[in-house]
Amino acid sequence: MPMMAVVFPIVPGKTDEWRAWTAELNGPRRDEFEESRRRAGVHERTFLQSTPMGDLVIVTIEGDDPGRSFAQLIGADDDFSKWFGAKASEFHGFDMSQLPTGDPSDLVIDSDRSPVATG
Repeated sequence: MPMMAVVFPIVPGKTDEWRAWTAELNGPRRDEFEESRRRAGVHERTFLQSTPMGDLVIVTIEGDDPGRSFAQLIGADDDFSKWFGAKASEFHGFDMSQLPTGDPSDLVIDSDRSPVATG
């Protein structure tokens, strides 16, 4: 299944609040989160990576067309998506709705396939 990955920095000093937000997504708002991803036709995984440059969030999105689905997620205007986007913008330091549509990253190596064309 096609997959894409995207990385977002966490605003310095916001990691604990970000963790509380993810606990909310895994707890009382889990059904809304799952439904939003079902509507977009994707399976999402989120990782927290601590680095010497600060904390990063790594998100993978799998589905038939991850780039299209990503654009659908950031452009959705239901109540949950508006809440999610506002929180994501707060923790990542930029307006998520201003991200370019489509796949934000280029696959350059895949150990399960022939070499990937890079350009």
